[in-house]
Amino acid sequence: MAWVSVCAAALVAVALVIFAVQNTRSVEVSFLWMTAGTPLALALLIGTIGGVLLALVLGTARIAQLRRQVRGPKR
Repeated sequence: MAWVSVCAAALVAVALVIFAVQNTRSVEVSFLWMTAGTPLALALLIGTIGGVLLALVLGTARIAQLRRQVRGPKR
């Protein structure tokens, strides 16, 4: 099973490298008052990482909330 995971991770890494190489065109990204020119692949990668971090924070908070609910009030 470990080798299957390693192979899957390698395929995803190769796909990400191909994606980054094919999307090097510079785009203008605006957020609030900031504007920057960056390669498209980098902008998408930053957005994806931000989304993953947000999901991890919200998921962790929800799991902690459910654990407190299951344990009941402290005495």
